[in-house]
Amino acid sequence: MSVATLAAQVRAGELTARAAVEQCLERIERLDPELNAFLDVRGDAALAEADALDREQPRGSLHGVPVAVKDVIDVAGERTTAASLILADNLAAHDAAVVERLRAAGAVVVGKLNTHEFALGAMTTSPHFGPSRNPWDTARICGGSSGGSGAAAAARLVPATLGTDTAGSIRIPACYCGVTGIRPSIGRVSNRGVVPVSFTLDTVGPLAPSAEDCAILLQSIAGHDPADATTADVPVPDYRVELEGGAGGIRIGVVRALVDRADPRIAAAVEAALERLAGSGAHVEEVEAPLLDEAGTILQLVMLPEAAEVHLPWLRTRLAEYGSDVRVRLLTGLLLPGTAAVTGQRARRWYCEQLRQVFDRYDLLAAPQMLVLPPRIGEDTVEVEGRQVLYRLSVIPTNSPWTLAGLPVASVPCGLVDGLPVGLALVGRRFGESTVLRTAHAYQQATDWHTRQPPVAA
Repeated sequence: MSVATLAAQVRAGELTARAAVEQCLERIERLDPELNAFLDVRGDAALAEADALDREQPRGSLHGVPVAVKDVIDVAGERTTAASLILADNLAAHDAAVVERLRAAGAVVVGKLNTHEFALGAMTTSPHFGPSRNPWDTARICGGSSGGSGAAAAARLVPATLGTDTAGSIRIPACYCGVTGIRPSIGRVSNRGVVPVSFTLDTVGPLAPSAEDCAILLQSIAGHDPADATTADVPVPDYRVELEGGAGGIRIGVVRALVDRADPRIAAAVEAALERLAGSGAHVEEVEAPLLDEAGTILQLVMLPEAAEVHLPWLRTRLAEYGSDVRVRLLTGLLLPGTAAVTGQRARRWYCEQLRQVFDRYDLLAAPQMLVLPPRIGEDTVEVEGRQVLYRLSVIPTNSPWTLAGLPVASVPCGLVDGLPVGLALVGRRFGESTVLRTAHAYQQATDWHTRQPPVAA
C-alpha cells in the first residue's frame, strides 16, 4: 500500500495506526530473517506510539504511516550502531532532525536499518551484523550504503524508508532493489543527529516504491534547520502538488557516454524509458557531461580526509575493530597529504561551474543509475565494457559527478534484466527536486515498473 493511500485510510478512520504498524511488524518478523534489512525493531515502542496517534487528531501527511530509518540516524532511546562494533552500545539521547520531522508529520518509526559499516561502502555487507540481501535474488547485494533501506522498501516491510547518500548510497540500493530513491540537494535536508561521513557531501533522503511516496516523505523532512549550519535557508516547494505538472516541455540531456558504458541490456531499458518520456512531451537529446571519471577523484579528495577526521579518535584507539574495507578507506584519508582536501575543494568549485553551464541548456540530465547488475554477495569485481573491474569503481561514473555538484538525483525503476531491476537516473539543478520528482512521476504514470514486487515480497 502506498504512503498516500495508507495515510488517507488512517485519516478517514478506515485503518488505525496500530493496525498499520502491526501489519508491518508481522511482515518484518516473517520476511526479514531472510533479508537482514533491520538491525533493530521497535515493536512495543512503535505500537505504543501508534496507540497515542489513534487518540489524536491527524498531525500531518504521514499520520499513522510506519517508516524505518537507516542505522546512522538517531532515534531517541535506541541504538545507533552504523553497523559497527565501535558504536554497538551507542544509545541516542535525542531524535535526529529528520526523525523529529517525521514524528511531527505523524509517522511511526518501527526500526533501524542495516548499512555498510559507517556508511562507507556500496554493498551493505557488514562483517559485524551480516549482509542485507537483495529481495529480487537473496544471493546478491542490495547496494549501499543504504542497503537495508532499499531492501525494506522493496519487500514492502514498511511503506517507506530513509537512507543517507554521500557518494551514491541512496541511489545504488534504490536501483538494485527496484524502488524509487531520491538524493536531495546538499543543504535541502538537515544532517543533525546523523553519523557523518563527509560534512561537505552528506544528505538524507527517502526510498519508497514511487515518486509520489518520495515526494510526501521529502516534504516532511526538508527545510532549513537553525541548529545545522549545512542546511540552506531556501523555500521548500509543495512537492506533491508539483508532481502534477507532467513531463511536457522538460528538457532532458541524455549522457550518452554513460549509456554506452552500461551493460547493453541496461542501456536498452534506459533508452526505452527515455522514449516513453519523449512520448509524454519531454524534449530529449544527447549531451556531453564534463569529467565523468575525474569527478570521482575530486570527490575522494574531499570525502576521505573529512571521513578520517570524524574517525580520528577511534583510528588511534580501536583500529582493529573496523572491517577491512572501511579501515583501508579511512587510513587512505588519514595518509593523504594536507593539501589534498584544499585541492579537492578548489577542484569541486571549478567542476560545479562546468556542470552549471550544461544546465543552462537542460532542466534534467539522464543516465543509467548503474552500469551493471548487482553482483553476488562475496564478489568484488564486475564486467564493464568487456573487462573485469572492481565493483566499487564501477559505481563512480554514474554517481560521483552529481554528488560532487550537490545536485538532486532520483533513481527510478525502468525495467528488469534477468529478473533484476534497472534504474534510470534523473539529475536536476540544485534545489530542483520538484522537476526531478515531477518527471519521475510522469514516467511512473505511464509505466508500472515501480509497482513490480520481488519474489520475497510476493
